[in-house]
Amino acid sequence: MNAKNKIPVGILGATGSVGQKFVQLLADHPWFEITEVAASGYSAGKKYKDACQWYLESAIPKNVAGLEVKKCKPNLNCEVVFSGLDSKVAGVIESDFAKSGYKVISNSRNHRMDDNVPLLVPEINPEHIELIKFQEYGNGFIVTNPNCSTIGLVLALKPLIDNFGVEKVNVVTMQAISGAGNPNKLKIDIDDNVIPFIEGEEDKLQTEPQKIFGELSSGKIIFNEIQIDAQCNRVNVTDGHLENVQVKLKKFVNIDQIIEVWHEFTAEPQHLRLPSAPNHPIHFFIKNDFPQPIFHRLIENGMAVSIGRLRKDEIFDYKFVLLSHNTVRGAAGGAILCAELLRAKGII
Repeated sequence: MNAKNKIPVGILGATGSVGQKFVQLLADHPWFEITEVAASGYSAGKKYKDACQWYLESAIPKNVAGLEVKKCKPNLNCEVVFSGLDSKVAGVIESDFAKSGYKVISNSRNHRMDDNVPLLVPEINPEHIELIKFQEYGNGFIVTNPNCSTIGLVLALKPLIDNFGVEKVNVVTMQAISGAGNPNKLKIDIDDNVIPFIEGEEDKLQTEPQKIFGELSSGKIIFNEIQIDAQCNRVNVTDGHLENVQVKLKKFVNIDQIIEVWHEFTAEPQHLRLPSAPNHPIHFFIKNDFPQPIFHRLIENGMAVSIGRLRKDEIFDYKFVLLSHNTVRGAAGGAILCAELLRAKGII
């Protein structure tokens, strides 16, 4: 696709933490071009570079810096919008855009568990896109990606479920401060500290995989009965969520079999060669003290999951550690991959 054929897109909540990541990742995208940025009324009317308190390491992209920030109203000059809106306002705004014919790709939680909205991880449940046909938005629709911790977990579990079956999961997360929005606001509380509670996070991690792994039937998702228990902690790491996972499998397998299915795992995004898709969604490490956020969060541009410390468990069958980049694969990058899948299928 050449520059003239790029699809114009807008970003809702463009000045926020997820919105900034959308701007960064979409600035030079081969299929999409940012033509609109929208945020709160306080920012509206200003140039993006003046309205945004930019905190990412790279500079504000030149092709976005001079754009005028609009209000989050469905009068933007594009058909596709990426939503990085705060959940306090995202629900109504996203619905308004969908009703007005926009294709909404959302990172917000508000519509994730709606019956007719796909909770999409392109490597896992691309068939759930069929739910769009049952939405009552006319030419518009809403597609969501999961919670940042959920995405890493389900990618690690997918090959295990397909090959061996998974009955139960216990997961303890150590989540980066960028997952809480602007990291500068949290630094004082997190310095020399661990916060053993993240509001709503444990419930998302326990329920979202049941929908993602669910079966599509007659326009509805029959939730998977996998049992998941979660404890979530905020730790003083900039980017990258680490998760300690224990799994109870339905079959007896050895460690080499598990490593093999992780190594071999590819899916539709890889077969379609989507621009943001990692060549290998899962990277496994033998070294005992891997993965680590500072070394592994940016593997495959932050779109892959890193796994290590696989070993037998005295209560479950096996346990391991996984790492995923929470603002890339777990947020903006994951949503962009969803949009790429929709584009490849001719839906946008």
